[in-house]
Amino acid sequence: MLVENNVALQRYNSFGIQARALRMVRLRSLDDVQALLKLPDMQPQQRDMAPHLVLGGGSNLVITGDIRSLVIKIDLAGRRLLDETPKGWLVEAGAGENWHDFVAWTLAQGWPGLENLALIPGSVGASPVQNIGAYGVELQDRFHSLDAIDLRTGEPFTLNAAQCGFGYRDSVFKHPPAGDKGLGLAGCALITAVRFWLPKPWKPVLGYLDLERKRAETGVDAPHAQQIFDWVCAIRRAKLPDPVVIGNAGSFFKNPTVSPEQCADIIARDPKVVHYPMPDGSIKLAAGWLIDACGWKGKSVGNAGVYEKQALVLVNRGGATGGEVMTLAKAIQTSVYERFGILLEPEPVVV
Repeated sequence: MLVENNVALQRYNSFGIQARALRMVRLRSLDDVQALLKLPDMQPQQRDMAPHLVLGGGSNLVITGDIRSLVIKIDLAGRRLLDETPKGWLVEAGAGENWHDFVAWTLAQGWPGLENLALIPGSVGASPVQNIGAYGVELQDRFHSLDAIDLRTGEPFTLNAAQCGFGYRDSVFKHPPAGDKGLGLAGCALITAVRFWLPKPWKPVLGYLDLERKRAETGVDAPHAQQIFDWVCAIRRAKLPDPVVIGNAGSFFKNPTVSPEQCADIIARDPKVVHYPMPDGSIKLAAGWLIDACGWKGKSVGNAGVYEKQALVLVNRGGATGGEVMTLAKAIQTSVYERFGILLEPEPVVV
């Protein structure tokens, strides 16, 4: 286990925000995890005073200042096929694996199913925390189970999909323990490995407008998984900035859901509002469209701005602080609420 002091965090968060960690530990093996639990920082009395921060790819994070609590960097690697049956493939990856690289690897092995989730930044271990999703597929659609360590007791445990409590960009890992039942696991669990079930026969998921456009442009009516992967990468690169070039955390706000009556009221005032009917009867609105309609695309607060090609993405124009990012986010929330009566919910974790 590698322990470092006074670590610059700019390259460990995709927003590129400058901040420092007083102490950081890197976990590269399960032995490192056990060593972590013996550190003074992880003892109950110390942990309660300064909660630790688990850091994966840093792609869903806004840092608003130096971090005095222990930062736990997850570098657990490994990718393997656990089982193959006539019904599908069971694939496992270490929590520290890069998500996009893992998706590309599964396709290279001939195991399709994750292609719609290509180019999502971050690590495999963070994927169930956020229940990542894109272009008609959510992680929960391909999730099998995960292994984790209870940081309170040091005991390993395994969760299936139902136990993860998946929701829209939500899971049990985003909620603190509640009452005696301890329903949440935020700050209590360290994910070490995640398993995915990729079903046979493979079926393409193409019900998303951008993918339908790609199919029409290319004239490919029955694309294979690699083609869908390539399409998704092209779409995302055209819309979203590369964090290596301009700092960002991807989609900053969740797409809100409203009742049919609320949607009808908005349509009456703004007929062009982008909306999608959901299976439960609610209507999902495109948060990017709402923000754009309020005139925020391309605008800035200090060195934090709204991306010119996609209003759902906030960017670091160079030297932005976490405070500037959150000031901009709150101003956008106010504008959207005043015009549409909808309070947008941020996706990233703010520390």
